[in-house]
Amino acid sequence: MTQYLGIAHASLLVADTERALAFYRDVLGVRVLPDRPDLGYPGAWLAIGTQQIHLLELPNPDPTSGRPVHGGRDRHTAIQVHDIKPLRVALDGAGIGYTLSRSGRAALFCRDPDGNALEFIQSSSA
Repeated sequence: MTQYLGIAHASLLVADTERALAFYRDVLGVRVLPDRPDLGYPGAWLAIGTQQIHLLELPNPDPTSGRPVHGGRDRHTAIQVHDIKPLRVALDGAGIGYTLSRSGRAALFCRDPDGNALEFIQSSSA
């Protein structure tokens, strides 16, 4: 039987890598990894703990409009953070909307500039 060890990366489609990096790197403070190979199209690898998010600047086959306001009701990438408060400050400062988890736990949902839903979950130790 196969032993699963974790998720290595999640890939997100973006229309413009630099615009996406202005969100992920500049607003969220995610570190960009320098070792992305030349794949024949623009993109970026982002460090999320020991995992990664791969931004792929490729045509998106899915509609980006008509998605639910609350990202928890859409496909999304969930990211664990130590403390959600600095993230709320950064999103508020950048004028980026978000919704809080409807379960009452310390989590929030937002969308990147391309409509990809992200969930940020506060670690229970914070």
